[in-house]
Amino acid sequence: MGWALLCVGLLLALYTLLRHGLRSAPRPRARPALRGRTAIVTGGSSGIGAATALELARCGARVILATRNALRGEAAASRIRTETGNEEVRFMHLDLASLHSVRAFASTFLRQEPHLHLLINNAGVSAGGTTEDGFSLPFQVNHLGHFLLTQLLLERLRSCGPSRVVIVASSAHCAGRLRPESLGRPPPGLFSAFQDYCDSKLANVLHARELATREQDTQVTCYAVHPGFVNTALFRHAPLWLKPLLLPLAWLLFLDPSEGAQVVLDCATRDGLEPLSGRYFTDSGPQQPWPQGRDDRLARALWESSERLVGLGGDKVGPSPATSTAPAQ
Repeated sequence: MGWALLCVGLLLALYTLLRHGLRSAPRPRARPALRGRTAIVTGGSSGIGAATALELARCGARVILATRNALRGEAAASRIRTETGNEEVRFMHLDLASLHSVRAFASTFLRQEPHLHLLINNAGVSAGGTTEDGFSLPFQVNHLGHFLLTQLLLERLRSCGPSRVVIVASSAHCAGRLRPESLGRPPPGLFSAFQDYCDSKLANVLHARELATREQDTQVTCYAVHPGFVNTALFRHAPLWLKPLLLPLAWLLFLDPSEGAQVVLDCATRDGLEPLSGRYFTDSGPQQPWPQGRDDRLARALWESSERLVGLGGDKVGPSPATSTAPAQ
C-alpha cells in the first residue's frame, strides 16, 4: 500500500510539473472600470463565457448572461453576483439553435435594457446535428445565430457608441472552406462535423472583417478572437475513440477558461483598439488570419448569403426544414 501511495504521489507531482511547465498561460491584465456600461455575453454560464462575464462584472459592468439553459444561467448569474458584489448581473434566455429564440431575445433585451456597449459573441458547439431551422448545428450556433443577433442589436450598439462586438473565433478557421451557395448544409465526408466547425470559425473571422468595413463611419468596432487552446466543455462532443487521448492532453496542456478569456477581455476593454477594427487577435495581439480569412470578396458574399438565410434583406433561402437534433448548449 505504501509503495502504491508513493507512486500515486509521484505521478501527481509529475503531472503538476508538466502542466505548469509546458503550458504558456497569458498573464492577467489590468482592466478599466466599466460602471455604467452594459455587456451581453452569449454562452455566459460556463467556460470562456463565464470567465469573461465574471471579469466584466468585477469591473462594474451590467452583464447579461445570454444562455440556453435557465438553471445553469441563473446559477452562473447568482455565483457572479456573489463573487463580485455586483448586483447588475442577470440571465436572459437565448438559444442560438433557434432563429425564433434569437429574435425573441433581441426583442426582450431592446424593450428592457436601454443601453448596450459590449456584445461578446462567445457561445459555440462542435457537435454535428441539424437545427429546427434546417441548418447544420455548428454553423447556425457559431455563425448564423450570432450574425442575426448582431444585426438585431446593431442600432442599439450604434446609439451607445463607442461600442464593441467581440466574436470568439478559432485558429481552426485555417481549415475552413466556405461556399456561399451551400451555406448552412453539413459538408460531405467522414469528418463532416469537424469540417463544419472549421467552416463556422472561418465565418466568424470574415463576419468581423465585413462588419468592421460596414461600420467604419460609426462608433461600432469589431474584433475576431482566437482565445488559445482552452479546456472547456466544447470537447464533450469529441468522438468517443478520441477522448482517451484528447482529454488528458486538454487537462495537461490547454489553458483554463479564465486564461483563455484574457484576449477576449483585451478586445472588449483595451483602449486604442479602434483603428484595428475587423482584425483577428490572439494572445500575442493582432495577427494575420489564414488567407481565406482575408478574402474580402468571400466576406461580402458570406454577409449577403447570411442575410438571406436568417431572413434579413430579402426572402429566406436555405436548406429544407429538418427535424432538430440539437444537443444542449
